[in-house]
Amino acid sequence: MNQNRVHNFSAGPGALPLPVLMRAKQELIELPNIGMSVLEISHRSDIFNEIIQTTQKNLRSLLDIPNNYHILFLSGGASLQFSMVPMNFLRNSGETAYYMVGGTWGEKAIEQAIREGDVCRLWDGTSEQFSRMPSFNEIKPISSGAYVHITSNETIQGIQLQSEPTFGVPLICDMSSDFLSRPVSVTNYGLMYAGVQKNVGPAGVTVVIIREDMLERIPDGLHSMLDYRVHVAKDSSYNTPPVFSIYMANLVTEWLLEDVGGLAKMSDINQEKADLLYSTIDNSTGFYIGHAYEDSRSVMNVTWRIEDKTLEEKFVTEAYDSGLYNLKGHRSIGGLRASIYNAVTLESVHALQGFMLDFQSRWE
Repeated sequence: MNQNRVHNFSAGPGALPLPVLMRAKQELIELPNIGMSVLEISHRSDIFNEIIQTTQKNLRSLLDIPNNYHILFLSGGASLQFSMVPMNFLRNSGETAYYMVGGTWGEKAIEQAIREGDVCRLWDGTSEQFSRMPSFNEIKPISSGAYVHITSNETIQGIQLQSEPTFGVPLICDMSSDFLSRPVSVTNYGLMYAGVQKNVGPAGVTVVIIREDMLERIPDGLHSMLDYRVHVAKDSSYNTPPVFSIYMANLVTEWLLEDVGGLAKMSDINQEKADLLYSTIDNSTGFYIGHAYEDSRSVMNVTWRIEDKTLEEKFVTEAYDSGLYNLKGHRSIGGLRASIYNAVTLESVHALQGFMLDFQSRWE
């Protein structure tokens, strides 16, 4: 690890791969053979067109995305998608949209959808304090409706879907916090979206992957910036896109392909990191208490408490002094959280595990 870099467990913007940062630093003043920075190039230039096309190509390779899916790079984060999805597929449809509410972000998504039409909670984990995801035999089959919306990983509560569901209506997924962390079956989905600031790049761009036939469901009369058809027609350049964030996503996808060796290998590494932390929690004889049910544990966001809650602030402070940053749980639920996205190294996770064991030995 670079001598001056800390172990960063931020929930987002998250850690970026050091080789990617080093390359971006090298190219920041001048892209190779271009004579100017990526921060200065026109979004309508051949230079940027090559960047955006290469990023799309890398994503198609990583996720095996068929040709009948469009890849968009939009602004506004997942939060804008919470509105765009129902505006495009629920408004004036005369159908019901179904939402699986597994945590905070699922709740935020349904709050926006309610403004556009008829919405039903397909499953709701509120009564269990969002401590687990549903098994799909708990959910009634859906044979008609506008769409089903799910959130694959709830960043705040640290819970994650362990399998990919299928329904008789289009499936839409917010994958913001586990996108490109593991293989997924793209053909299960009508649309998936993800803010890149967890696993794919710096904040500023949202990847949207949308199946061609979904475009036929969109009503006329939407504002141009909120109509997926406009962005497809203009290949994500209807307005000035977040050029630097797309450039960085290009470097990260290249890193995943060439340095890591693809998403199956990335998934194995991520699981190894998560297992280290969960085993430390499980073997602490009650000193540390995990938030999530074992069969719903997130591989991306590990959440836990200390049995003596008065020690949690001391844990965060001492961890910070030891170079372990951003371990405080989300303000809405408290506790502790380690976000171990793709770029968080095994070295960092081992350092956290060692600190947890030492802290327990001193305070239990």
